[in-house]
Amino acid sequence: MIRDQQAFDSFLHEVRHFVHETAMAREDDIERCDEVPADLVQTMRDKGFFGWSIPESYGGAGLTTEELVLAAFELSQCSVAVRARVGTNTGIGSEGIVVDGTEQQKHHYLPPLASGEWTACLAVTEPDAGSEATNVKTTARRDGDHYVLNGQKCYITNGPIADVFTVTARTEPGSTGAKGVSAFIVERHFPGLSTSAPYRKMGQAGSPVGDVFFNECRVPVGNLIGGVEGQGFRTVMKTLNKQRIHLAALSTGPAMRMLAMALEHTTARVQFGQPVANHQLVQGMIADCQTDIFAARSMILETARKRDRGEDVVLEASMCKYFATEMCGRVADRCVQMFGGAGYVADHASIERWYRDVRLFRLYEGTSQIHQLNIAKQVFAAHRHNERAPIASVAGHSHV
Repeated sequence: MIRDQQAFDSFLHEVRHFVHETAMAREDDIERCDEVPADLVQTMRDKGFFGWSIPESYGGAGLTTEELVLAAFELSQCSVAVRARVGTNTGIGSEGIVVDGTEQQKHHYLPPLASGEWTACLAVTEPDAGSEATNVKTTARRDGDHYVLNGQKCYITNGPIADVFTVTARTEPGSTGAKGVSAFIVERHFPGLSTSAPYRKMGQAGSPVGDVFFNECRVPVGNLIGGVEGQGFRTVMKTLNKQRIHLAALSTGPAMRMLAMALEHTTARVQFGQPVANHQLVQGMIADCQTDIFAARSMILETARKRDRGEDVVLEASMCKYFATEMCGRVADRCVQMFGGAGYVADHASIERWYRDVRLFRLYEGTSQIHQLNIAKQVFAAHRHNERAPIASVAGHSHV
């Protein structure tokens, strides 16, 4: 749903102008320095990028799901570190507070997250709780007017620089699975919280990822999200249900950028007396890339509109994340191929950086294999619910 088409078109134009005229020119600097420059971060603060999906009543833009993914298609066409710098604030780092936080929590935390004054992150993954996200070992015991957290989180995007952490911890001793898991808002200055140095990674230079440690970390009782124990995993799933649509869009923008780079290269490079783009086998790869991008974009927009109507999109969100991230990997591989040897050499083309950067999309917020299992599980459940429904209509009858 687009609330005001004229205003949104103007907003989207501003995002597109920032990406093409400002951010793209800084991509080599980001790769070399392994950080998003402070002035670029400040520009995004000034433009309100950090608060895209935070409600207007708390200082954000209050974008609908459709508006959010359309903006994400544009922003993600520049260095993935740029969108990752704002992405946790306008995504997984704030969404738990938006959907389940108390009014006091929302009023305290959302305005500085929307402005970009504070950086947020979601700390769920642990050494033994990755794809099996319910296997939470971090504990939280009640001690007067505080909870005391102990444990470790890993692979946390923006963890090394975050000011605010949404953290899952087990509040019910001896419980297993999702039962007994609660969610907390933890500030960096709370005693007992520490973070590691950023990891060395295959790609996504400039997007810091690291460990978060809790050693007798004291968290005020008022920072239990929603004020209710045992609802933490449900909060995380609500968060991911929307953010998987968002991530699917953030995986489609890079595919658009890589195809544009490949088109520019193949139309300029001459082999056998003509531009490489004139060769039919190259045209086949271009056609496959464009078709893949169109399919992903169509899926994402349909799912976003369905969510804006208040319909169940658990199945569709998972399919979008699975398809779009795998699609982006296919496009990256084809585009490197179209660049030939230049595509493998960083001194000649940045397509090799994109190839490395987008590889992570198929791993976080649920690996492709986890999404395959989830999709199949929901399809079977929908089929059992209405055995006479044709397979093509199952996506419209998800009751899981």
